[in-house]
Amino acid sequence: MTLLTTTVQSLWQVVLVGLLFGAGLPAIFALGLRSLGGVDTAEGTTQPTVAGRIGAYVCFAVVLIAIITGILLLMKDFLASSFGIHIF
Repeated sequence: MTLLTTTVQSLWQVVLVGLLFGAGLPAIFALGLRSLGGVDTAEGTTQPTVAGRIGAYVCFAVVLIAIITGILLLMKDFLASSFGIHIF
């Protein structure tokens, strides 16, 4: 029974991380693009609102930080052995 509970606990963690990085980051990026869509003006052009721009920049920053963190996690052994840099 212990093996089953341990497996179920590990499984939900894997599913959560898979959803976050598999579908979550592209969804956050799409939300940022949607925030830049803006509203129609009288001249027929669309301009993003200030809140939309701030929201888009926050979404893009979250995605960028996640990408950089992932790259650094993959490179941590190389950085530690080659340059003596211990990040994580």
